Amino acid sequence: MSSNDERDELEGTEQPFVSHLIELRDRLIRALIAVGVCFGVLALWPGPSGLYDLLAAPLVANLPKGTTLIATNVISPFIVPLKITLMAAFLLALPVVLYQVWAFVAPGLYSHEKKLVLPLVISSTVLFLVGISFCYFFVFGQVFRFIQSFAPKSITAAPDIEAYLSFVLTMFIAFGATFEVPVVVVVLARMGLVSIDKLRQFRSYFIVLAFIVAAVITPPDIVSQLALAVPMCLLYELGIWAAQVFIKHTKAPEEEKSSS
Repeated sequence: MSSNDERDELEGTEQPFVSHLIELRDRLIRALIAVGVCFGVLALWPGPSGLYDLLAAPLVANLPKGTTLIATNVISPFIVPLKITLMAAFLLALPVVLYQVWAFVAPGLYSHEKKLVLPLVISSTVLFLVGISFCYFFVFGQVFRFIQSFAPKSITAAPDIEAYLSFVLTMFIAFGATFEVPVVVVVLARMGLVSIDKLRQFRSYFIVLAFIVAAVITPPDIVSQLALAVPMCLLYELGIWAAQVFIKHTKAPEEEKSSS
């Protein structure tokens, strides 16, 4: 091969790579703009302080009358609400962010691969948000009520706002990730790493594993542990059912020919 041919071949591979980098940059910028716009809207209404009040509502509702959260750091009343606003902006802009990811990846996928990836992206996003909502609207109220019922009357609870934010983020991530169990089950089954029969046989072990995980990552109270472990078990069953349907409708043409 001549030097001219080598140069032409390198130029031919370099140009698509550069164009992919440019497209990736543009997609990232659009995703950041979406997050920035959502941040600006939320900063105007309900505002960072309003968002923190909303986030703290389940705890404040179960504190002794007249008790509020405290800030032990000088800048915490400014920084913590901003962090919450940024987190809320990202969640609000998540559909746009995921669309940019999908638009970047989709051109390189076959039609049967698009049938595989797009439902997984949508379902994983929806399940993560459902997990966060379940944690906020149901688990927090039960947990805080249970904890306060054990507090001695000689103690006045006054949680720190940074500690509360750390607790909330940990719980949100835990429940959001837990609600991804069906997606994990579907992916493992679709990739052929585990069969449907093996998943059914693993059911009893998964129940034990679910309660161990719940005991490790949740506060040491039975309410939050049950609130995490029980949905995990139900979602595992949902994942087994979804895997059967998903495998049937996302076969590649070669797989359909070999099975027929």
